[in-house]
Amino acid sequence: MRTSQFFFTTLKEAPSDAEVISQKMMLRAGYIKRAASGIYTWMPLGLRVLRKVEHIVREEMNNAGALELLMPAVQPAELWQESGRWEQYGPELLRFKDRHQREFVIGPTHEEVITDVVRRDVKSYRQLPIHLYQIQTKFRDEIRPRFGVMRGREFLMKDGYSFHTSFADLQREYQNMYDTYGRIFTRLGLRFRAVAADTGSIGGTGSHEFHVLADSGEDDIAYCPDSDYAANIELAEAVAPSAPRAAAAKEMEKIATPGKMACVDVAEFLGIGLDRIVKSIAVVSEKEDGRTTFALLLLRGDHELNEIKASKIAALQPFRFATEAEVEENLGCKPGYIGPAAVDCQKMAIFADRSVLAMSDFVCGANEAGFHLTGVNFGRDLPEPEVADLRNVLAGDLSPDGKGKLDILRGIEVGHIFQLRQKYAAALNCAYLDENGKSQIMEMGCYGIGVSRIVGAAIEQGNDERGIVLPASIAPFAVCIVPMGYQKSDAVKTAADQLYAELKATGIDVILDDRNERPGVMFADMELIGIPHRIVIGERGLKEGQLEYKGRQDAEATMIAQSDIVSTIKGKLCAA
Repeated sequence: MRTSQFFFTTLKEAPSDAEVISQKMMLRAGYIKRAASGIYTWMPLGLRVLRKVEHIVREEMNNAGALELLMPAVQPAELWQESGRWEQYGPELLRFKDRHQREFVIGPTHEEVITDVVRRDVKSYRQLPIHLYQIQTKFRDEIRPRFGVMRGREFLMKDGYSFHTSFADLQREYQNMYDTYGRIFTRLGLRFRAVAADTGSIGGTGSHEFHVLADSGEDDIAYCPDSDYAANIELAEAVAPSAPRAAAAKEMEKIATPGKMACVDVAEFLGIGLDRIVKSIAVVSEKEDGRTTFALLLLRGDHELNEIKASKIAALQPFRFATEAEVEENLGCKPGYIGPAAVDCQKMAIFADRSVLAMSDFVCGANEAGFHLTGVNFGRDLPEPEVADLRNVLAGDLSPDGKGKLDILRGIEVGHIFQLRQKYAAALNCAYLDENGKSQIMEMGCYGIGVSRIVGAAIEQGNDERGIVLPASIAPFAVCIVPMGYQKSDAVKTAADQLYAELKATGIDVILDDRNERPGVMFADMELIGIPHRIVIGERGLKEGQLEYKGRQDAEATMIAQSDIVSTIKGKLCAA
């Protein structure tokens, strides 16, 4: 490709409303143009990157035995009503009516449609297993679209679905996809980590997320540097302290703590560490049958509640945080001074984090404004509580696999695989006849990759003050040729055209900058748009039989013999 035949729309400054690095860089580099909130036009340059990501995903999915199809973006409401998600999904599901007043949705995902496809045509165990996937535009009506293509309303996604006669075969395909995703992200040239994850609203019994590692990532990942353990912070287990609880050494005493409501203020006032304080979080669970449970969740003062873990306590499903009025009604005081001592355990439930159970002589609220209790102990001053893993893990915690300590890093989720089991197959009666002619519900797996999100994540991971830094596998062009005086020097023009033709002939994706621009402008543009390899052709170098080469992240350029430049570039691309 020649720049004179291309459509360059680079900007010196990003729009003022751009929030994250990838959004700023993509707008400046002319990868995308904003059409509406969370909706973007992919310009020719950005589309090249998107299509390269798509190509790698498609090739690896095909190699893994999956079959591509294309489902409709518009889906009938009946399927969503049949699965039960019509009411459950919420306002992110864009609903509309056609001219006949029939209800439809713009698909945010395709579990219902694919299950309907399979239940219509797959009747026998002999037709299973089968894995079908698509790469298609989705739409989720996010309340606050942000971060460019990282959290837009319209996005390109690869979603695959597998169907099986047994859970064991589903597990086999799940491992196949786990391995396939590893190959995909390796080929994309990204630093990534696969982590155990919560299944969330999709459902099922097991899942893994694939995260591109970046300091700007939205998700915290707990991992062990000494083992393969990694999990989303929502799922990472906080191991119970190994040391037994120390015996009580103090008497319980009520201490005046006027105006000290936050744990950090109480700790400072009493001259103790946050790890000596038990904080109480009041929650309410309202059941469908009208029953209401008021409960206290107990955590150490320096720990944070993990709401996903708390939501898995059967007695609290579902739960919400109690209002101030509910706290006063049940505990007799305002939040800030509440605690588990001297409460009626028949009227409220108490759940303590594992770390709290190991505490003795601790401090907690006295359920009286302006007062806290010191020297509090389980078994003496209050009953032993029910115990659960309630907190977020911290760097330095023991790894659940027992092979070291945890560290925390940031990641951007770009892939997620699920063992759906029979959640959708049972709801939509997706069944087959087994060897004995008996009807059985299929087992299902679900495997997603955010194709357009990968582009943003790759830029969040790869950038510098000059612009985008992309791996050659997904860069818009692998090599750029920047001739000095292309319009003025016949020697430079001839050498540039010849090298351009040679690189193209070897299958290398190359762009020749034949614009009549100053060298500084051409250099800046090629760095901004993320071209990994740059070759500069000038009259002085040609006289000496040399060309200037510079990798995108090289500190200095190097001179290479003109006769060796093609083999050099091929070697660098193969090494990458």
